[in-house]
Amino acid sequence: MGYITYRESGKKAYVTLNNDRQRNALSRAVLEEFNQVLGEIRSRQDLNVVIIQAEGKVFSSGHNLREIGGQPSDEVLELFNVCQTFMLGLQRLPQVTLAKVHGVATAAGCQLVAACDLAVASRDAKFATPGVNIGLFCSTPAVFVSRNVGRKKAAEMLFTGDFISAEEALLHGLVNRVVPPAELDAAVEELADRVARHSLSTLEIGKRMFYKQLSMDDASALEYASGVITLNSAHPDAVEGIRAFFEKRPPSWRAEEGVKQS
Repeated sequence: MGYITYRESGKKAYVTLNNDRQRNALSRAVLEEFNQVLGEIRSRQDLNVVIIQAEGKVFSSGHNLREIGGQPSDEVLELFNVCQTFMLGLQRLPQVTLAKVHGVATAAGCQLVAACDLAVASRDAKFATPGVNIGLFCSTPAVFVSRNVGRKKAAEMLFTGDFISAEEALLHGLVNRVVPPAELDAAVEELADRVARHSLSTLEIGKRMFYKQLSMDDASALEYASGVITLNSAHPDAVEGIRAFFEKRPPSWRAEEGVKQS
């Protein structure tokens, strides 16, 4: 692979941006490589968590502006379509995604953090959607950022282009926790392990339900969730988990495909 390195440890996969020279920009080549990796992970029943991280000084500076400025509109649209496939692919992945953030995460880099299911940031991390500063409003990053942080804070980030600190990101819901730089590795592993111990089938069912119900009104969401949990209750892992609970022992999960939902 060119700009991404990949490794596994137990039930965890580590996908690492490795292009510090270009500030880990999400170029089309990088996004296509990411999509290929996610496609391979998707079918893996032995992986429960995907940790997305970066080497170098920054997490990601966003898109490579050389692929946008002065380029034909059809090529720019294709770039954003590839990016759209990647960002939505993170949510559609059966596995839980966890962003490990250090340095800066700007524009599409900030979008990447927002698109992941979970995020842990180093105390020195900074976040911004600075497109407005160069006359290119961060329209695509706005989608996921505004679904993570409150409306007023999202608007402030988008309309000012200013950085927010890791602590502000935590306060407004962009990340799950903030730790000193020296503790980032350990904090990510601890959170990833707490997720990885569970049944992949259950994680897949829950992740799909979680994102689908977000766009529904309360009554529709409850009706949908009731159907999901009813189907879930018949899954072998749910049967085993409930039995293990009453027998006061750890459950033994089956490596099976998740229950398909409508």
